[in-house]
Amino acid sequence: MRFYSEKAENPILNSPLNILEKYWRFSSFRASQKEIIDSVLQGKDTFALLPTGGGKSICFQIPAMVMEGICIVVSPLVALMTDQVQSLMNNDIKAMAITGGISGDQLTAQLDNALFGNYKFLYLSPERLQQEQVQMAIQKMNVNLIAIDEAHCISQWGNDFRPSYLNISILRELHPYVPIIALTATATQEVLADTMTQLKLEAPAVFKESFARPNISYQVKKESDKLYRLKELLKRNTESAIVYVRSRNQAEMFANRLQSEGITATFYHGGLSPKDKKDRLKNWKNYKVSTVVATNAFGMGIDQPNVRFVVHVQLPESLESYFQEAGRAGRDGKDASAIILYEENDKLLLKKQFIDTLPVFKEIKKLYRTLNNYFQIPYGEGEFTEHNFNFAQFCETYKLNTLLTFNGLNTLDRLGIIQLSKQFGRRSKIQFLVPSAQLLKEFENNLSFSVVGKTILRIYGGIFDSPNNINLDLVSNKSGLEIDAIISVLKEMEQQQLVDLKLYETDANITFLVPREDERTLNPFSREITSLNEKKKNQVASILQYIKDTKTCKSVQLLHYFGEDSAKECGICSVCKEKRTGNLKAGVEIISEKIIALLRIEPMDSRTLLENLTFAEDEVLRTLQLLLDKKIIKLNAINQYFYTQ
Repeated sequence: MRFYSEKAENPILNSPLNILEKYWRFSSFRASQKEIIDSVLQGKDTFALLPTGGGKSICFQIPAMVMEGICIVVSPLVALMTDQVQSLMNNDIKAMAITGGISGDQLTAQLDNALFGNYKFLYLSPERLQQEQVQMAIQKMNVNLIAIDEAHCISQWGNDFRPSYLNISILRELHPYVPIIALTATATQEVLADTMTQLKLEAPAVFKESFARPNISYQVKKESDKLYRLKELLKRNTESAIVYVRSRNQAEMFANRLQSEGITATFYHGGLSPKDKKDRLKNWKNYKVSTVVATNAFGMGIDQPNVRFVVHVQLPESLESYFQEAGRAGRDGKDASAIILYEENDKLLLKKQFIDTLPVFKEIKKLYRTLNNYFQIPYGEGEFTEHNFNFAQFCETYKLNTLLTFNGLNTLDRLGIIQLSKQFGRRSKIQFLVPSAQLLKEFENNLSFSVVGKTILRIYGGIFDSPNNINLDLVSNKSGLEIDAIISVLKEMEQQQLVDLKLYETDANITFLVPREDERTLNPFSREITSLNEKKKNQVASILQYIKDTKTCKSVQLLHYFGEDSAKECGICSVCKEKRTGNLKAGVEIISEKIIALLRIEPMDSRTLLENLTFAEDEVLRTLQLLLDKKIIKLNAINQYFYTQ
């Protein structure tokens, strides 16, 4: 195997550091990145276990650039693949991703481009590796490295296990002498060992960095007025913040309320158009707004260094997802806070959403049949067909429980039977109403009509005969126009009776990854479905234990969960702070005197007291409770404290 390009006159110019400086404009590597890259360049199988924000992609992108040939990258996350490909292309590096929803001719063309077009990176979903056409093309390629992202997905014991990942080992058969690098941010020792076995790694070099983030203060606060607490946290924040919520409505509600309190905020969720997402992310990154209130759709490719607060105003569904989201705080190494605000009812809501609505095997089978019938997919067909999907409409049509259905769709996604993309999409139907000769005359008189119309004609046939479904994202990519501009042109053409136009908005896309075979499709997964349900119950139990445990350092709890048994107390989390202030009896006496002095003047609620005191909020609230217990103060009918003596 050749580790440096034969065309390079001086190998030093093609060194990892030189490539890092040239394409990524960094002057040095982080932590163990250099050791991982050297391991790959020595031809070793390598496992990189790095925390969120640890720079995993550099660990395979740099050696792939050093070596001659193309790197095959396998990832289950379409959004992340797209983001990384765009990032590489922005750095003038040739890369492509082959995802679902393309025709056989398009697949052939893309594989030919990867084979003959001097590409350095080919991103694939694990499902694509099941196609013989893809395997044959990869076998012909000069592959220099195989990178497996989110590698824990191959382990039954890992977060987000996907059976389709078990097929990745076919790459070892196609290119037995090419090194494999596996990367993940969330793996216990059990997952690590199982993953190396499943991938058939040969004497791999394992690099594992501690997940400890000493600059992050992990806090859990019981709070009935979450909006008030958010306002208090964020009103003095001059840098960036992320607030995570469970639903789109809550994202919009909290963002609007924060704006009304004078905090620059925007919302972000899967129901936004790609342009809106791009604009909102840009405004946040450019500090035009300080706070993004978001669902978990906000995360992929987010690398804002100065996030001072990551706040969850609802309980996250697992410690894995919480740790990743909380890890977006303080990437610049400065002090930051990751805070969970919860009330007692949130525990019941978490169980209701993720435990009480876990679909059993029988319900999954029924949902799968219903889904195929909804899209009118014949038996034995449907593989790699993509469909725009209106979730609410689907549930209404078949009178389905929304939570049960949503969890069922996620299960089908994890099993590799469908690919569920919870993003905004547009499904449009268009038919040209005038003869082609007349249409071409209209194109001559109107440049925008010409660009949009000719692009559609080049992509879709038979569009004069009957209405055709068209993909506006594809039209946008081919024409170079924004989707909003394309829609504006089409509506103008509709007004002039040149086209019959129907625009639909949807909230998801579904790609069927296997042919429809009903019972035969799902029966092999009966055990996996039961296992997934048990894992989800354990994940919810772990979150509930995390907020319940007020004696163990929060950082220690998280690190123990990921197998770091020697973790030391952080000294800055909510538990450590409570321990430290709990011993300050003299401090309590001083705070008590100040509180009583204020209440002698007039009754006050807790907010007013906090505004008039300079002590830490936790210390004031704890002292108020002590004074209440001793009956030195009491609460009146409007929740104001008053002095009783």
